[in-house]
Amino acid sequence: MDGIKTDIEFSLNYIKTFLKWVFISLIVGTAGGLLGSVFHICIDYVTDLRANHSFLLYLLPIGGLIIVLLYYLFDPNGKIDTNRVIKSVRENKRVPLIMIPLIFISTVITHMLGGSAGREGAALQLGGSVGYNFGKAIKLGKRDMRIIVMSGMSSVFAALFGTPVTAAIFSIEVTNVGVMHYAGLMPCVISAVMASQIAKQFSLHGVAFKGIEFSAVTFDMIVQIAVLAVLCAVISILFCSAIKNCEHIMDRFIKNPFLRAFAGGSVIVILTVLLGTYDYNGAGMNVIERAMQGEANGEAFLIKIIFTAITISAGFKGGEIVPAFFIGSTFGCVMGNLLGLNPAIGAAIGFVSVFCGVVNCPIASMVLSLEVFGAEGLPFFALACSISYMMSGCFGLYKSQKIVYSKLDDDYIDITTR
Repeated sequence: MDGIKTDIEFSLNYIKTFLKWVFISLIVGTAGGLLGSVFHICIDYVTDLRANHSFLLYLLPIGGLIIVLLYYLFDPNGKIDTNRVIKSVRENKRVPLIMIPLIFISTVITHMLGGSAGREGAALQLGGSVGYNFGKAIKLGKRDMRIIVMSGMSSVFAALFGTPVTAAIFSIEVTNVGVMHYAGLMPCVISAVMASQIAKQFSLHGVAFKGIEFSAVTFDMIVQIAVLAVLCAVISILFCSAIKNCEHIMDRFIKNPFLRAFAGGSVIVILTVLLGTYDYNGAGMNVIERAMQGEANGEAFLIKIIFTAITISAGFKGGEIVPAFFIGSTFGCVMGNLLGLNPAIGAAIGFVSVFCGVVNCPIASMVLSLEVFGAEGLPFFALACSISYMMSGCFGLYKSQKIVYSKLDDDYIDITTR
């Protein structure tokens, strides 16, 4: 009898937990979906506004001053960023509600005025803050707080990029490299799917490139993709190092954050004028689309690294993942062509491989390839992701990300990314 009673209690606990997370995840997914959709619409609007009013670029230094002022007034210690959200998952760090308007407004300003940044940093911060503060409101315990923060991250990421499964896996995988907390899988998936469906109600379309034809697997193609993946890992290291070294240099030589933002914005304006193109301002999705059609300039990836490093180091907001897509697709397009690959296939492999290298999330990267490019090329993407993940070493975009288990063997190392 005692055994039967224990089994019943055990089963009831599963049912109770299941229903709890279904309820919570739907609420978080709805909130994240609505917030992410509004944010998506705002980013699209200001991007079109900048395209139609090129003079806005010259206001970028002023925009930098406004962003720094906002964070100075509401975040004087400068500690609420994407790394704060990642730490919240691992260490139960507080994620203040003020993060939502701060990152929302600052990212919109950055995109409107031509800073080179993405959207994922904003997505993770918006979602993390939604999840954390809702969890606090309903008095969740510490362990559940970690899960609800991941669910919030998944929801806004899914609403912005239209890749719900990638969003869910990424949120679970990004915090501790080599360890995945599967207790968060169902809540993250439900939140992400709910958010992506809400985004569709606003007629918002996710990131997707269909029509790239992958030929049958051959030995030559395997070698070409393997070489490209190794090179993409090198590019991911270069990108991460450029951002962190540029931040170090700016912090050392321009200590005043207001002056740093104004100077960084001014440099972006000057570089844009000298180059005579707006391709490197904003997220650069138009350039990524051209790369997927086999068209890219040989120097594009390097210039985007420079623009993004300066933008982020100066204090502008948004994130580095869409620039990583830009860098990977343009580099892959050019290098793939040199290796004898179809340049469109090279761009697709570069898109996913550089993403994998900078975020250290191989499973999320493989899922990303499915959601963005379809299933036909999965063997090639899986090969590229596995190589890029290993060869990118201990580098990563997020300072608070930990590599728990070595990429080389089954060794517990527990170190932060470089």
